[in-house]
Amino acid sequence: MTSRKPRPRRAFQFSLPALVMAVLAWSAPADRPQDAATDLDAKVRSFLTGHRDQWRDENVTESDGMFLYDFVLRHKYTKALEIGTSTGHSGIWIAWALSKTGGKLVTIEIDEARHARAVENFKAAGLDAYVDARLADAHEEVPLLKGPFDFVFVDADKEWYQNYFKMLLPKLDVGGCFAAHNVLNLEFMHGIKEFLDYARSLPDIETTVERTSGSGISLSFKKKPT
Repeated sequence: MTSRKPRPRRAFQFSLPALVMAVLAWSAPADRPQDAATDLDAKVRSFLTGHRDQWRDENVTESDGMFLYDFVLRHKYTKALEIGTSTGHSGIWIAWALSKTGGKLVTIEIDEARHARAVENFKAAGLDAYVDARLADAHEEVPLLKGPFDFVFVDADKEWYQNYFKMLLPKLDVGGCFAAHNVLNLEFMHGIKEFLDYARSLPDIETTVERTSGSGISLSFKKKPT
C-alpha cells in the first residue's frame, strides 16, 4: 500500500448555496467522454430531484448528501466504504462523486428490505456501476474487508462507532478520512461521545465536526501509518 504525506488541513467551510452551484456547474474530466458524463449527471440530478421528499428516518438530509459529494470530490477519494446504506441516499451522493474520481463505493446494509430498495435506487440513478452494495451484518463484514480505503462514512449503530473506527483505522490510507453521522446528538445517541473522545485522544488523528445539518458529521483524518 502506498501512502501519501499528509498536509495540514483547514476545517471544511460548508456553504450550501455555493455547493449547489458547484454541483450544477461541474464539468467532466478530460479522461471521460463529455456526453456520457453529462448524461450521467442529468440522470442523477433528475433522480435526486424526483425523490427529494422520499428520504426519511434512516437517511441523511439533502445538505448532508451535498456535503459528502463535495468532500469526496475535493479530496479525490476513490476507495470508499459506507456502513449503513439504508435506502441509498448518502450512497448516491458518494457514488456520484466517485464516478468523477474513478472510484467505487462498498456499502453495507443489514436490513433486507432497505438493501433491496437501495439497489433499485442506485440503478435508477444510473450509479450501480460505481456501487458494491452488500446485504450483511457490518459487525461480521467489516473485519473481513481487506481495504485499503481512503474514505469511510458510518451511519449505523452509534454504540458501535468506536468499534468500527478501531477496526478500520489500520485499513485507512494516510490522508484518508473516517466520517461519522449524527455526532451532534450526544444526549440521544449512546456511543457518540465515547467515539469522539477516543478519536480525539489519538495523536495521529485529526478530528473536526461539520455542522452541515442538525445531525452533524465528524471528520477524522489519518495523519500517520498505524
